[in-house]
Amino acid sequence: MNVIISITPDTLPVEDYIESEIIRAAELVGKLYDAENSELSITLTDDVHIHELNKNFRGVDRPTDVLSFAFRESDEPEILNQQTEILGDIIISLERAKMQAEDFGHPYLREVVFLTVHGLLHLLGYDHIEEADRIEMEREQDFVMAELGIGRD
Repeated sequence: MNVIISITPDTLPVEDYIESEIIRAAELVGKLYDAENSELSITLTDDVHIHELNKNFRGVDRPTDVLSFAFRESDEPEILNQQTEILGDIIISLERAKMQAEDFGHPYLREVVFLTVHGLLHLLGYDHIEEADRIEMEREQDFVMAELGIGRD
């Protein structure tokens, strides 16, 4: 899987190991869900930026932890003769991840990787609006996290 990581704002401090673990998680999801020849973009950001996106695209006037924008669900034209499937974009608030990790009592890295897996499963078509879908998505998240060697603390 081709993973393109960007940081907004560019002054946001991001440790190299965070990016490496995000890529490792995305590549494993690609392998497990037959999406190895896919591409996705991940933006690591702060609460200010994700708040703006959440408000503009979802009409929710507050920051959130992760947003996923699936390419398949967009109005983008089909790209002919393309070898790589573009899955979409994931935006992760590192500020929110840090706060949630503290609240849940587990490591910051685990929260960032979890949000990556969660966002990527959304791009692959999983959702959690209905209870049955929530249970299925949670089961898939637990499966991927276990495969990564990152269990619940």
